[in-house]
Amino acid sequence: MTQTNLFKLGHSNKSTWQEAIDDCLQQTGAVADSNLAFVYVTDGYAKDLGNILRSLKQKTTIKHWVGSVGAAINCTNTEYYEQPAIVMMLADFPESSINLFNHAEDTHHLANDKPDDLMAGVRIALVHGDPRNGQIPQVLESLTESLGNGYLIGGITSSESQLFFQLADDITEGQVSGVIFNDNIPIATGLTQGCTPIGEIHMLTDCDSHMAISIDNRPALDVFKEEIGEVLAKDINRAAGYIFAAFPVRGSDMADYMVRNIIGIDPKNNMLAIGEQMKAETPIMFCRRDGRAAVRDMQRMLDELKKRIGTATPRGGIYISCMGRGRHLFGDNAREMKMISEVFGEIPIVGFYANGEIAGQRLYGYTGVLTLFL
Repeated sequence: MTQTNLFKLGHSNKSTWQEAIDDCLQQTGAVADSNLAFVYVTDGYAKDLGNILRSLKQKTTIKHWVGSVGAAINCTNTEYYEQPAIVMMLADFPESSINLFNHAEDTHHLANDKPDDLMAGVRIALVHGDPRNGQIPQVLESLTESLGNGYLIGGITSSESQLFFQLADDITEGQVSGVIFNDNIPIATGLTQGCTPIGEIHMLTDCDSHMAISIDNRPALDVFKEEIGEVLAKDINRAAGYIFAAFPVRGSDMADYMVRNIIGIDPKNNMLAIGEQMKAETPIMFCRRDGRAAVRDMQRMLDELKKRIGTATPRGGIYISCMGRGRHLFGDNAREMKMISEVFGEIPIVGFYANGEIAGQRLYGYTGVLTLFL
């Protein structure tokens, strides 16, 4: 059992959801002092999430519930893949410092609808989004604006069974949901990349929606082939899942960039299809998936976060990583999660492996987003 002041962790991969939630609650112990539960389940329990939530509400006095289905989920020192599993972290926050929201419609008039003591110092919103909703990037921008001085963290729900359920006191899907924390809750966040830039930053000079037509006023595919090298350029199919496009965040250096999949090529017209609605005159570069670099950057993020919080001791955390990270970049035995414990100790942490990671108002890929409650 992993517990700190006000935060309690339970996790289980029992064969039935009934056994699993009883196992989790046995680990957390008394729940009377908790008013918010973070819950993530794998596909094996996705169809039962409604029953799980109803049962948990009956067995506890916890008022608020937030979470998501994940194709894979994590908690302190542990990763669950391809098996029924649930992770649960119970916490106690001042009621006036948190507010759950459900669907984008709730965010349009957020500033007018929420108490002044919440909106006056909004710090963080934990957000879960539905991958079937093509308007998620715009919704994130709108939510950030509605929150005034808010900062978003979170992820896009992942599911092998196409059951993209979220929790925001009740079951929801299709839009975004989550919980808002005001600045009475001290929080620190960090972002780590899983891909390494190759070559230089270029300019996307002509495009049509997902199709890159020219880069630096040259055919986009020609520039791409030069950057990936002669070996991969001769058999470009080998670059799939290894080489990606990346869009540097304006005003930052190459350390902050949004990775997007290369979804196709047009050799006849020398064009490149990228999983992003693109605009001309946008900086663009290419990067490669790199396990060793991912480990180095994870360590950098953890060390910097440790330095930033100084003598404060984290009480709990949320870690949302990419489906392409975890065992695929760090190897088996939950190495990615164990790196967090090596720096901050075995504090309660829960999270999932997402279809896209949210930090600020941006949607990232192949990143890890760590949030610590201090």
